Amino acid sequence: MGTHPNSNVVIQLSGECMGRGDDVLGYKLIKSFLNVLTETDITPTAIVLFNTGVKLACEGSEVIDVLRDMERGGVKLLCCGTCLNHFELKEKRLVGVESNMYDITNTMLQADKVVAI
Repeated sequence: MGTHPNSNVVIQLSGECMGRGDDVLGYKLIKSFLNVLTETDITPTAIVLFNTGVKLACEGSEVIDVLRDMERGGVKLLCCGTCLNHFELKEKRLVGVESNMYDITNTMLQADKVVAI
């Protein structure tokens, strides 16, 4: 039973790694996940990035090109402003928009499905 390709799917990235344990492996996994996501029939409506997940949208991230392509394809990328401030990354964000918890919460609540990574 799959999700209809036109559903409102939101991906929640709360970290720059996928899974817990080995961060080097986790970073490889998140890169793989985002690359595979671009090859699926389902395009998320939005990707919300918070906590260390905002680092994926900033200088030094190896997934900037993938996220930029997704953004160009219509995927909203919402980066938590509080998180960007905390990690002193406001000036280093390369993709997405600086957002707030109000918009992030509404985006997730309005989704048909939220996929938390």
